[in-house]
Amino acid sequence: MSQIAGAPGDVRVQGAEAVLAQLDDEQRAAAQAVSGPVCILAGAGTGKTRTITHRIAYGVHTGAFVPEQVLAVTFTARAAGELRARLAGLGVGGVQARTFHAAAMRQLRYFAPRVLGGPMPELVENKLRLVAAAASRSRLSTDRTSLRDLASEIEWAKTTLATPDDYPARAQAAGREPPFEPAVVARVYASYESAKERDGALDFEDLLLVTAFALEEHLDVARQVRGQYRHFVVDEYQDVNPLQQRLLDAWLGGRADVCVVGDPNQTIYSFTGADPDYLLGFADRYPDAEVVRLERDYRSTPQVVALANKLIGQAPPRKGLPGLRLLGQRAEGPAPRFFEHPDEPTEAAAVAQACRALIESGTPAAEIAVLFRINAQSEVYENALAAVGVPYVLRGGERFFERPEVREAILLLRGAAAGGTEPGALVPTVRDVLASTGWVEHRPPPGGAARDRWQSLAALVDLAVDLVAEDPTMDLAGFVSHLAARADAQHAPTVQGVTLASMHAAKGLEWDAVFVVGLVDGVLPISQSLSRPDAVEEERRLLYVAVTRAREQLTLSWSLARNPGGRRSRPRSRFLDGLVPGSTPTAAPPQRRQKRAKVVLEGEAGELFERLRAWRSETAASASVPAYVVFTDATLQAIAETRPASLRELAALPGIGARKLELYGEDVLSTLGS
Repeated sequence: MSQIAGAPGDVRVQGAEAVLAQLDDEQRAAAQAVSGPVCILAGAGTGKTRTITHRIAYGVHTGAFVPEQVLAVTFTARAAGELRARLAGLGVGGVQARTFHAAAMRQLRYFAPRVLGGPMPELVENKLRLVAAAASRSRLSTDRTSLRDLASEIEWAKTTLATPDDYPARAQAAGREPPFEPAVVARVYASYESAKERDGALDFEDLLLVTAFALEEHLDVARQVRGQYRHFVVDEYQDVNPLQQRLLDAWLGGRADVCVVGDPNQTIYSFTGADPDYLLGFADRYPDAEVVRLERDYRSTPQVVALANKLIGQAPPRKGLPGLRLLGQRAEGPAPRFFEHPDEPTEAAAVAQACRALIESGTPAAEIAVLFRINAQSEVYENALAAVGVPYVLRGGERFFERPEVREAILLLRGAAAGGTEPGALVPTVRDVLASTGWVEHRPPPGGAARDRWQSLAALVDLAVDLVAEDPTMDLAGFVSHLAARADAQHAPTVQGVTLASMHAAKGLEWDAVFVVGLVDGVLPISQSLSRPDAVEEERRLLYVAVTRAREQLTLSWSLARNPGGRRSRPRSRFLDGLVPGSTPTAAPPQRRQKRAKVVLEGEAGELFERLRAWRSETAASASVPAYVVFTDATLQAIAETRPASLRELAALPGIGARKLELYGEDVLSTLGS
């Protein structure tokens, strides 16, 4: 651990002391650990970004780091932009804060003539065209949905370092449910790689792979890169996949000056190839690593924190690093609420009314979120919120700066800025420019696409108001530049509406009030996870992520039937056992969990499951294929439990690609209705 050097009057020392003065004891310990290897276990709401930026600033102010020799890698451009902005606020410039892909792109573009024998190859921005051609060569009938599924499988294979030859075995071992038979996916994968090579192009995974190869096989390149970057920081380390770890190892070149930051309780992306074992096994890999735990939660009330701790505390112990137990630092708040409803529309209506009451009592709509397990659950909440006049924003849809109305507005603002504006007139000017598109400030449309468009433009005005409050001298040219920087970092301004989002999409965000809905077994945990205890535990961590998004008010709910009048047989999520007042925990070994999975299929769901299995047997026999080729048991269970009433609802279930929907969709719906 580095000590502050120099006399008390040293300006550099004063800067370092000022950096430390802003931290709590554990954050300070992490900031002072400037020689690696270092592992910072940062629980939800514990000031992770604050800690790593202050650690970098402390290292620079004490002379332990040269800013230009620090590379901080993140998973999103927005996170990288936030790191740079916070470092600038601490008086530190020159640090490279980038995503894995942006860092690899920068290095490979520079070294391409040496490594590839020519300029940087063309980058495949979207895989679908090449995947479609590869599928066609394999004589597959596909549509856009199945092509997206194939592209996702290829991305998973490449991030886990699986080749086309070993994809089938690796996919089976990982419990994947690809849109076609694994051998077929492997053929498409091989054809895709051949076509890409023939075109002389690289995809985003290749950026990392080729950069790692350049460092591994070209000593002169390795010497130059490793001479440039001597200190590494990796954010969200629990989400690193094997390909990213290979690149990190290539950057390090056997050195250990690396600081990783992550939360083992928020490992929820294994389906994309992320491997939490890199975080959990860090201390085994580096026996001399300094491990610092951040557990003071500054985000949520003690009541929310207590529920989160109880939820994650019921999980079986995991090997590797010690777990985290959050310590709430905020003032007391209301107890989390639990509600059971007869059916989903009733549940959605109750949530919508509660959102409206919160807004009427002064909570901004943008500080409320409704979180669900799968995107197909959003529709009933969209309808319920619209019915009571509450605006909403569906997160995970089109990116803010790619919306047509936003692009048009920025072009108009840029044109107006070229003509010059009067000082102090930013907000009126922005309003005038947007008014030229037909936008009327105090007259939002009642709903639908028109309301979405109005809200997007209103968000630009709100942003201008906020920026002028911070800097009264900002003019239109400065505002346009600020928008360009936000677009590069995908840092959208706040849109006033209740956020509707999947639990996965909610990670990294927070709201004053959070409603976690649809909490029934078969949805959370999702049916496909029930045969694998490790997958069930990842579903528990997903609920933990959802719970820890709430600052003050938390509501959890479930409904006993999908549709009004339906049989009320759906059990609430097993993860709520021991959390709902009066209930008891049901933590159990894997064998008992397997038994519970069968209990889920009793009653109406069990009858439907057996009916679907009989249909599958007949279908498979007539096609002379194994039964699993039609649908796996996990997919049939998901169908039986959710009982989709349309092809759209059926397509929303995992394990049902476009091809299977085309082949079997109508038969499945007919079987459910018979």
